[in-house]
Amino acid sequence: MSSKVCVVAAGGTGGHMFPAEALSRELTARGWRVVLATDQRGEKYAANFPAEEKLYLDTATGSGPVALLKAGLAITRGVLQARSAFSRLDAGVVVGFGGYPSAPALVAALTQGRPTLIHEQNAVLGRTNRLLAGRVRVVASSFPTLKHAPEGLKAEVVGSPVRAEIRALFDRSYVAPEPDGPIHVLVTGGSQGARILSETTPRSLAALPEAIRKRLKVQQQSRPETLEAARQIYLEAGIDAVVAPFFRDMAARLSEAHLVIGRAGASTCAELAVAALPSVLIPLKIATDDHQTLNAKALTDVEAAEMIAEDDVTVDRLTDALLPLLSEPAKLAVMSAAAKSVAIPDAAQRLADLVEATAI
Repeated sequence: MSSKVCVVAAGGTGGHMFPAEALSRELTARGWRVVLATDQRGEKYAANFPAEEKLYLDTATGSGPVALLKAGLAITRGVLQARSAFSRLDAGVVVGFGGYPSAPALVAALTQGRPTLIHEQNAVLGRTNRLLAGRVRVVASSFPTLKHAPEGLKAEVVGSPVRAEIRALFDRSYVAPEPDGPIHVLVTGGSQGARILSETTPRSLAALPEAIRKRLKVQQQSRPETLEAARQIYLEAGIDAVVAPFFRDMAARLSEAHLVIGRAGASTCAELAVAALPSVLIPLKIATDDHQTLNAKALTDVEAAEMIAEDDVTVDRLTDALLPLLSEPAKLAVMSAAAKSVAIPDAAQRLADLVEATAI
């Protein structure tokens, strides 16, 4: 097994790269050699990626005849680059996680007759995965429902692999706030948060009754241009808050949180379930095919989360959603148990099993 090579192909976003990283660590522990195929956007996630080699493939997208022609040429170059690398490496299996770089990698593998597998993180099959789902050997999914799948496609539900430090949170017990103790609130989604999370959330928390405000311990990711405004709102409201553009120690912050406010990306939803955390989710309105709303349903259907559509978010609406949750520790505990009930903590192992079966 130690001589086998798995190529993981993932677009340059955390939503694609984090599950790919979790799978790679599991396969490495099983004796596989792992190679990462991505594009230049993925470089910022690749520094500590557990791969013996990193391939940066040409790829592109666009609209309009000229842009589409350029994209086609770039993808063709990416396919040729991948074919050459796969022959050199004798790749045993290629796993696509979606995003533009997975297309040339999977096409190259298909043209060489190599085993292929797709993992879809969202509850909606992404455009790249949609094009190739009918051609690869296996499609694995994070959610029981998978919209826009080709007719007749039966995906294997394995869950969304989370990083080891997040997986460890599944084994801890959620402890609701004490009646007069601190309430830890984590606000995520700074990069995609725009005004709603960067500005509306501080104002909504500031509008809570003083008895709750003085107990709050807020940690918030915020866009750089709204950092100071958010800090000032919290200061004036007497709320203890740490506001930063990015938190690297996310597992530690999740372990302290009583409630999370954020977007509904696939990784976020998977991490909330594994960490057994209650949440208020605001799906990103411009997400392709509204996939974040469908992701959130995995948690809202079991009442582990409250969901507010982006168009409906106001300071008053968010405050109204937060007040009963922060006033009733028992409600948070029930939501935590519900989140845990839909978690798939061994998703990385399940996906690795599927990869090994596909490679045979």
